[in-house]
Amino acid sequence: MERPIHQFLAQDHNRIDQLLDRTIGPSGEIDLHYYHQFRTQLLRHIKMEEKTLFPAARKAGPEVMNGLIPRYRLEHGALTALMVPPPTPSIMKVIRHVLEKHNEAEEELNGLYDVCEALAEEQTQELVGQMAITAEVPVHPPNPAPIGLESAKRALMRAGYDFDEIVRSH
Repeated sequence: MERPIHQFLAQDHNRIDQLLDRTIGPSGEIDLHYYHQFRTQLLRHIKMEEKTLFPAARKAGPEVMNGLIPRYRLEHGALTALMVPPPTPSIMKVIRHVLEKHNEAEEELNGLYDVCEALAEEQTQELVGQMAITAEVPVHPPNPAPIGLESAKRALMRAGYDFDEIVRSH
């Protein structure tokens, strides 16, 4: 079975994961050049899902998508909030943890991507084409104000994650 949406977005996950790997050096230092690339590409990926994939799937199957989308929107919000403060080893651990759980749920058999693919089967190629030309999200430099990290922690809690617990356990 051909799954162009699933394949396109899973490949993008892999590309973003590689940028995340390059961001964190062997001794835990953060390469800000790669971090900027990681940050802009992660936000672009979220934009593809939020602005193209979710609306198309919701239009094709509102009852199904209305039950699925809230979880992913909360996680997208948490990941986006984690892009605000300057990167630290703790923030990077939390980002990696959330991305692993999030991507797994999207990519697993009968996960979000398979559901979206089934709902939007008549327009899969069109959706992949639209996602492929999604522009990067403009970003401001990281904001070191304490409110940035506190807001990210609250967004994580709404999405079902505890920042401090993740840092302690990983």
